[in-house]
Amino acid sequence: MRKAPPDATPPEATPADDAALFRAAIGADRGKVRVLPPAPPPPTPPRPRPAARMARRDEDEARAEFRQVLTRALDAGDPLSYRRDDIAPRILKKLARGDYAAQEELDLHGLPVQTAEALLRQFLRDCRSHRLYCVRIIHGKGRHSEDRLPVLKNLVDRLLRQRADVLAFHSPPPAQGGTGAVLVLLDTR
Repeated sequence: MRKAPPDATPPEATPADDAALFRAAIGADRGKVRVLPPAPPPPTPPRPRPAARMARRDEDEARAEFRQVLTRALDAGDPLSYRRDDIAPRILKKLARGDYAAQEELDLHGLPVQTAEALLRQFLRDCRSHRLYCVRIIHGKGRHSEDRLPVLKNLVDRLLRQRADVLAFHSPPPAQGGTGAVLVLLDTR
């Protein structure tokens, strides 16, 4: 017959007993375990490059202004009007009255948008190379455009506002084309 085993349930173990048991199991009591030197701290990540916050803000403002120009569509009867900040308001008034004589003229009336844009860009390059100061661009009023928006008029407005060589532009008086044309002052430098 077999004997009954003694009571195998140990008394409650304390945390100090657990630590002593662990050290005995790994041989720390007999000098078999050595303490490792502390690890060097991990390298610090490189500092971020300085951000050009002002340049980024200026670019964001320019993008917002450009989007506003693109989303603001002109109607058939709206006059075109723009002047750079360094141009006096009186010059824009004289342009609106038709006081400047157009030295050259481009008629885009009735052309497809892609053709009109290419012709307008070429025309402005030619005007600059010939040092012309004031030109007239006929874009039409756009009354027969789809969606009742003047496509060419909005194209001319957007493209002229983007160019650095355009000082100012305004729709001329009715005798010179009214809201179907625009007088443009160009930088001859």
